[in-house]
Amino acid sequence: MKNDKLKNQYRINEQIRVREVRIVGEDGSEVVPTRKALDMARQNGVDLVEISPNAQPPVCRLIDYSKFLYQQKKHQKEMKQKQVKVEVKEIRFGPQTDEHDYQFKLKHAREFLNEGNKVRAYVFFRGRSILFKEQGEVLLLRFANDLEEFGKVEQMPKLEGKKMFLYLAPKKVGVVKKSQQKVDREKREAEAKAVEQNQKNEQAENNGLFANAKNGEDVLSKLKKESSVE
Repeated sequence: MKNDKLKNQYRINEQIRVREVRIVGEDGSEVVPTRKALDMARQNGVDLVEISPNAQPPVCRLIDYSKFLYQQKKHQKEMKQKQVKVEVKEIRFGPQTDEHDYQFKLKHAREFLNEGNKVRAYVFFRGRSILFKEQGEVLLLRFANDLEEFGKVEQMPKLEGKKMFLYLAPKKVGVVKKSQQKVDREKREAEAKAVEQNQKNEQAENNGLFANAKNGEDVLSKLKKESSVE
């Protein structure tokens, strides 16, 4: 079924009934009469495949149709694999959650957001605990504030029945491009650290040699003393 659907997306050869088409390839593109484009396809043993029907004139490629479908299927598969499946993870609180339990759930929420998942945190009010709904709201606002670095609020605390919900979405972390000045500064700092470390190594080595020499002198002096006594 998927292959049939893919095939029906494109017109090929005699199915292309416009007056002229634009042929694109590695060497560029050119506009030619459709009849000439069909002759070119036959001479090269390939198909004339319409890849952009809404262009003026429609854009086509000279390619084996089976190979073209394989490339399209492969491309769609790669795009699907790159798509991140976003899940909604739930974090449940009570209106009087203790600090240890709060920190434990905060840690899990950070992990969920770092993995690219959304977080739905809620406070569940059981029985008369609904009287503490303001306390639950304060807890959720604190939760959102503590996660400000990792997620953005999609919905502020909202009471729905016996539950008060807060929705958080992960922040998209962009790649920060370093300035050339910062790169140069970090390079200088690294070189200075390397020089300092070499100096320390040399000093340690000299200290070791000095200690060995001193120990040798002490031993020699001791032997001389013992020899004179004898």
